[in-house]
Amino acid sequence: MSLKHQLALTFIKGIGPTLSRSLLAYFGDAESVFKVPPARFKMVPGINTKTIEQLNLNEALGLAEREMAYVEKNNIDVIFYTDSRYPKKLKLCNDAPVLLYSKGNADLNNQRIVSIVGTRNATDYGKQLCKQLLEDLQQYQVLVISGLALGIDVAAHKESLRLNIPTVGVLGHGLDRLYPNQNRAVADKMLLNGGLLSEYPSGTKPDRENFPQRNRIVAGMADVTVVIEAGVKGGALITAEIANSYNRDVFAFPGRITDEYSEGCNFLIRNNKAGLLTCAADLAFLLGWDTGNSNLKTLPKQFTLPIDLNEQERKIWETLQQNSAPMAIDELGIKLNMPVSQLAMNLLNMEMQGYLQARPGKMYAIS
Repeated sequence: MSLKHQLALTFIKGIGPTLSRSLLAYFGDAESVFKVPPARFKMVPGINTKTIEQLNLNEALGLAEREMAYVEKNNIDVIFYTDSRYPKKLKLCNDAPVLLYSKGNADLNNQRIVSIVGTRNATDYGKQLCKQLLEDLQQYQVLVISGLALGIDVAAHKESLRLNIPTVGVLGHGLDRLYPNQNRAVADKMLLNGGLLSEYPSGTKPDRENFPQRNRIVAGMADVTVVIEAGVKGGALITAEIANSYNRDVFAFPGRITDEYSEGCNFLIRNNKAGLLTCAADLAFLLGWDTGNSNLKTLPKQFTLPIDLNEQERKIWETLQQNSAPMAIDELGIKLNMPVSQLAMNLLNMEMQGYLQARPGKMYAIS
């Protein structure tokens, strides 16, 4: 595929990530988008006459050539949406960027990815929680994602570096600069064990509106988002809300009700937007993580069909038994052709009897 055309796709006026993917689906690849008559864009769902009138295809190609020269000169990796290196978890999100700029050596498809977010005004309590969490997470071979902002973000990156945990900072501007500049020394070290990531081309300033956009990448790349310390307003709660919208797990450390920067965490827990977290062991248990050696061969677990299940429960049990991984309630409903309301009642009954386990994200597996 042509890197120039992939870059150019992101410079077309009026075409964001969602419409970019629609163009790719309709025309096949980025290069074809620039070869078809603009009138054919009308055939693509979501593109109207106004969008077609403001198309700047030639200008976009020119900007792409300039950006291509910059990334090649500065050893920046460009990861397109169809690239196997593109973060697979992020790719599942309907508003995922069509292209990412990356520096460093991180595996963006690490098996276990944790996003850690929090206030820029971190207290000693929050920093200590961050330190302890990462020390406990070290054994699980995680990749840590955050936003390289002041406060909890940079604390998470620093502790990760100290513990030799790979860590990636997602930026709200181009990779030709760093904001805030006082985190540059940390960012340089991250390039050796992790890296920096952005959807923005060079020249993009750290404008206020970029950071909520940045937060969707922080939430979308991870299995779980952990809020360590946060006020009732700010980026951490936005990230948690986005993670919830992606049906990803969110956890928060509680704090004293009188502490300003625990209000956000307590709010998330109180409103069932985050699970209560006290240590990494809670996280590992709820996510089903195991520190055992994955290279050891084990015999498959043998299941015996319980005799006291009704017909519907038996079908549920058999379906779960045939799958090595937990199944989502929606997936079960489709496979069994069973209404979700009816399925939920059966699942609850089986869980209470100890025949299955409910996992985060409305996932179910045999006990």
